[in-house]
Amino acid sequence: MKTVFSLLFPIFLLLSCNKKNETISNDTITSEKKSTAKEEAFEMYEMSEMAALMEQMYVDNKRLKERILKGDTIGKFPQHFMKIHEAVMTDESDKDLFFKEQAAKFIKAQELIYEDPKNAKAHFNNGINACISCHEVKCGGPIPKIKKLYIK
Repeated sequence: MKTVFSLLFPIFLLLSCNKKNETISNDTITSEKKSTAKEEAFEMYEMSEMAALMEQMYVDNKRLKERILKGDTIGKFPQHFMKIHEAVMTDESDKDLFFKEQAAKFIKAQELIYEDPKNAKAHFNNGINACISCHEVKCGGPIPKIKKLYIK
């Protein structure tokens, strides 16, 4: 009797575990179907050319700030900054005269960093001022992030 019980008990245990796994699998499938339906309705944000360019300029200026603070060589003006004049914006109506003036001020300040490295700190901060002046009018969201670039 003990032998029969010791043989049947593991089989019974194994079969009962399989039924639980099937139930879990069905629940999992149901929840996966629900989440897939939700994901199909979700649309990924796609950055405009201008937003991507500004993100890249932020990274470049963060590195430049570190070089200025350490007294390292400045290097060459990043030519991709010039794309600010033609990059496609999220809302093209934002590319008005005010934006173009601020972009020109920003580019001039950035170029001066490389042309006059002795006054790099002042030129750098002027470039940051141009960014903030524009963002105060156009899109205020990134201002706190931009302010972190100032060299004190």
